Amino acid sequence: MQDAPPDARPDLTVLVPLYNEAGNIAALTREIAQVLEGGPSFELIYVDDGSADDSAQEARAALAEIADGKLLQHERRAGKSAALWTGFKAARGRWIQLLDGDGQNDPADTRRLWDEIIAPGADPELGLIAGRRRTRNDGGVKWLSSRLANGIRRAALRDDSTDTGCGFKLIKAEAARDLAYFGGMHRFLPALVKRAGYTVIETPVNDRPRGAGVSKYGFFGRLGAGIADLLGMMWLVRRGRYGRVRE
Repeated sequence: MQDAPPDARPDLTVLVPLYNEAGNIAALTREIAQVLEGGPSFELIYVDDGSADDSAQEARAALAEIADGKLLQHERRAGKSAALWTGFKAARGRWIQLLDGDGQNDPADTRRLWDEIIAPGADPELGLIAGRRRTRNDGGVKWLSSRLANGIRRAALRDDSTDTGCGFKLIKAEAARDLAYFGGMHRFLPALVKRAGYTVIETPVNDRPRGAGVSKYGFFGRLGAGIADLLGMMWLVRRGRYGRVRE
């Protein structure tokens, strides 16, 4: 993957994948801009993954108020991992903040972690700060499927991640571009970043009630896809790590 152009490179890219999130986008955009004001220079990228509602129109209107923002659109739905990969390729920031489009992730956590960890000078080996939700605002089915998936994945991959389903992740851009792409990669970012030779830390973050719309996940779809992807991940991590160079 080619690096984005270095000209006027912002400190941070806020990357938000969207699928039928109309009603949440305008408020989230305003909140991101407000929270990051006076902090890191940033760009905001929305990736619309073939939404059937007014997500693209709402994002385009909201981004008109942002100094550095863009909307990327998939011609048809390709999944969350594909949306993230599209964003990774377009991102110009040195770090990339992943937020879900439903408003459940709190942008205030981005500013807090930037001020506490990144701005003072993060460990050069740090590749990912993964969110761990303090409380859950999901229904019982989603909570149960997440608990099962986390337990099975942690035992199989030994990635030490307790809440990989949390959409809040702050990832170094060079680490994001070192990852192996596949359709379910978003479920395994901590393990993939570790495999690429970076360190991962986990920190408590807020989880808020969804704004508009409904969850896009169900128990059998999430569990079935997760198990199939897990088998592939088990093979991948056992094929060795990357060789990283120290200058």
